[in-house]
Amino acid sequence: MAARIPAALLFVVLLCAAAPRPATAAMPLPLPKISIGMADEGKPGDVAASVKVLILFTILSLAPSILIMTSSFTRLIVVLSFLRQAMGTQQTPPNQVIVGLALFLTFFIMSPIITKVNTDSFQPFMAGKISQDEAWEKGTAPLKTFMLANTREKDLALMVNLSKTPRPKNQSDLGITVLTPAFVLSELRIAFQMGFLIYIPFLVIDMVVASVLMSMGMMMLPPVMISLPFKLMLFVLVDGWNLIVGSLMKSFVM
Repeated sequence: MAARIPAALLFVVLLCAAAPRPATAAMPLPLPKISIGMADEGKPGDVAASVKVLILFTILSLAPSILIMTSSFTRLIVVLSFLRQAMGTQQTPPNQVIVGLALFLTFFIMSPIITKVNTDSFQPFMAGKISQDEAWEKGTAPLKTFMLANTREKDLALMVNLSKTPRPKNQSDLGITVLTPAFVLSELRIAFQMGFLIYIPFLVIDMVVASVLMSMGMMMLPPVMISLPFKLMLFVLVDGWNLIVGSLMKSFVM
């Protein structure tokens, strides 16, 4: 019995030694201090620089909308979407391919204008040869010329009347906020006209296939399933992509 007590004490001592000890306090990690506030600024130049940075980020966030509304992208994407719906191929080509094709065609069409803006406006402004106002005027002039060439007078007159501004005497007096919606309206009108012409041959194929199936008594068979191969064959035989893209490129007035 006496020999068991030291053994028990030794077991308790070993347990206490193996028990986890509280970890020592770790050194705190240095964290950056972030503060947002407003304070008086003694240098007006610093305020102007901050405002320019804010305007730059605002323009970058609106860049997709500016690209869509002031370029040929609207007409291209609408017509290509109508083409896919008329063929009845559901998600083929996928949206990524349609948007990518429209974007690259937009860059191809707008490349002369982008080059002119870069040469006459951006590069001289970055070199300090012209002021910010002059850069804006020279940069928007080629874009206005392109938009006016592809805008109907009826749509432009509508937006001028709705804006309740004096009738502009020349192109420079026409504001970009008035010209842009008029340009988009004209682009949508032309895109819907081209979409209607694209639908006609595919609609004829659907009607012929539906009539044949009804005459054969196969009313339960979907006509779209039978007409799709004939649509694809017709589109490939006439080199449809070449015709569609060529017609789109030629429809713009440069």
